[in-house]
Amino acid sequence: MTAHFATTQRSRTRRPGGKRLRDGVFIYWWVEIAMILAFYVVYSAVRNAQASDAVLALSHARNLIHWQRELGIYHEKTLQHWALHVRPLVIAMNYAYGSLHFIVTIGVGVYLFRRWSDDYPRWRNTLGITTAIALIGFYTWPLMPPRLLPSSYGFIDTLARYPTLWSFNSGQMSKLSNQYAAMPSVHCAWSLFCACALVPRLKHRWAKVLAGLYPVLTVTAIVLTANHYFLDAIGGFVIFGIGYTGGRVFTRAGRGPAIDPPVRPVAPVPV
Repeated sequence: MTAHFATTQRSRTRRPGGKRLRDGVFIYWWVEIAMILAFYVVYSAVRNAQASDAVLALSHARNLIHWQRELGIYHEKTLQHWALHVRPLVIAMNYAYGSLHFIVTIGVGVYLFRRWSDDYPRWRNTLGITTAIALIGFYTWPLMPPRLLPSSYGFIDTLARYPTLWSFNSGQMSKLSNQYAAMPSVHCAWSLFCACALVPRLKHRWAKVLAGLYPVLTVTAIVLTANHYFLDAIGGFVIFGIGYTGGRVFTRAGRGPAIDPPVRPVAPVPV
């Protein structure tokens, strides 16, 4: 996650698909994709490496619920029961939970690469550091999400009950996905990443408002679908803050002075 992360090269020779940053570093979209895919393979392997210890995950869930009650923020069940009366809302939240964190985050990455190339390395590193920190939580503190709690807790797995493209309990998904990788919420961390990257760079006020509300939509989706607790969301926002700080500290590419200063026109000398 440093200035000369493998996706950058300080060179005056530009290969196909490259963008030259102000300090002379080149970044290439095809190298970025390769590195992101490699990172995601490692992320998935580590995320799913923890054994499915339901007893420990349930114990952690009970502790977290106790903490939320002490803080006065244990309202997930009440909010979901209200939402279940509005079927279209629940279905919309299912799709939002299952798809937007990939679609929007990828879109923001492409937007930064194409339109704000000098800023891209810092935000790419921010996302990488944030996600890596999340893995520590997944591996060391497995947490049973509300939808998997015993029925006495009163939560509903909306992805399983209502028609959606996929469910954690269907086919290979239940075997490949770590059901207890819930703390912190990567959905919330990534949504705040998108909002912070977009709001200062978008031109239209309506677009800024939509980008700013995206984390709110994400928190709504994770709660109404019973996939996370409020403290998971807070944890996601905290690790984004750490990742953002790390991205600013360790990224140098694109931040230095322009290697080729602009040439100012010289007034003609009168003859």
